[in-house]
Amino acid sequence: MIQKRNAYYGYTQQIYGADLASAYYILSLRGGFRYVGQSEWFRTDRRGKFNWKFLDHKETPLEEVNMSYTVINYGGLGNLEGQKSLRTLSLRGCPEVDDWFLARLHVFQDSLEELDISHCPRITTGGLAALRNLKGLRRLDVSSLPGISSSGLLVILLEEMLPQCQVVATGYDHSLREESGEEMKGSRADGEEEITDTPVR
Repeated sequence: MIQKRNAYYGYTQQIYGADLASAYYILSLRGGFRYVGQSEWFRTDRRGKFNWKFLDHKETPLEEVNMSYTVINYGGLGNLEGQKSLRTLSLRGCPEVDDWFLARLHVFQDSLEELDISHCPRITTGGLAALRNLKGLRRLDVSSLPGISSSGLLVILLEEMLPQCQVVATGYDHSLREESGEEMKGSRADGEEEITDTPVR
């Protein structure tokens, strides 16, 4: 069922173009978005219904996308790859977002400024290494990731990879100052070994 909902919207792209196909995919998963140059957000209601006026914006790229708590996965991300103006992407609490998904985000490296991957249960420390490709990132939320054990070391490594980015990491048992510091007494190489490149399929 999840794979079907994340199917590639190739036929829709052929008829309506990449922008409307991306928009329709987002709404089909009960996500939301805002077009470039527009203030209005298009979202689904509690019954999954949405305003079809989004079709009036043909050939208008998306600037902000909110897929929080949806079942978007690695395959479904292909429906958004053509969005070269995507500035903000929220994936908060997405159960299917994993390390492979993060590796594919490099397609937005020229535009993405804000990324929220908090509360995603399948993300591990290793997968976060792929975010080094997002050189334009200004804000990254990695709060409450169940697959992460050492939040203090995580923040340090992320800030080294993305020095221009504000890293938000709340919801962990230990703050950076509360950690024993034993991990930091080792060599920098030892710490860096915890984050490794995730291969791209």
